[in-house]
Amino acid sequence: MYPPIRDSPVTIGPNDLDATILALLAERPAGRTIAPEEIARAVAADTDWRTHFAAVRRAAVKLALDGRLVIYRKGKPVDPGDFKGVYRLGLPHLD
Repeated sequence: MYPPIRDSPVTIGPNDLDATILALLAERPAGRTIAPEEIARAVAADTDWRTHFAAVRRAAVKLALDGRLVIYRKGKPVDPGDFKGVYRLGLPHLD
């Protein structure tokens, strides 16, 4: 379960956030990725979208560990449990 997002009057449940991430990825052409900022902006409503970054990262890590998405750094897949810095999210390749 994700802790509440600080300084945000809007409560976003983990299922809502997961669904938003997967929906945004499904809209992209195959092989394309999305930035965490896009997800934060999508769920922000009337709040400051930057306050959602930590929740987006937690959701992305959980979905990556479940095999539902891939976390990329500098265009290469990274270990969801051990990455730093700027990252992007994509759907797993179906080979």
